[in-house]
Amino acid sequence: QVQLVESGGALVQAGGSLKLSCAASGRTFSSYAMGWFRQAPGKEREFVAGISWSGGNTYYKQSVKGRFTISRDNAKNTAYLQMNSLKPEDTAVYYCAAAAISIPWVTTSSADEYDYWGQGTQVTVSS
Repeated sequence: QVQLVESGGALVQAGGSLKLSCAASGRTFSSYAMGWFRQAPGKEREFVAGISWSGGNTYYKQSVKGRFTISRDNAKNTAYLQMNSLKPEDTAVYYCAAAAISIPWVTTSSADEYDYWGQGTQVTVSS
């Protein structure tokens, strides 16, 4: 079992920045690929960013490329999502998730491949 706890969500003005954290406990964090997803009111959950367990490979939703950066610190059992140049359409509940993928350079954008999920943190971007 892996427990995930997100933090860092807040109300921010358009153009601002936030850094989300995802603290993991339980089984070995470093053997899980990590992902960030988001869900806005009335919309489907969508993939935002993913990172392999080695940290060497990342993948982003097209609309956040160049603005968001996913990273991880395996020594601290924590994944991060740095969000810059925030837009009102980034408003959503953000979830981190862990996928038991054994290949160190692989990540995934498919929610079905993630085994554990956090409870979410609210990000609201005002115009």
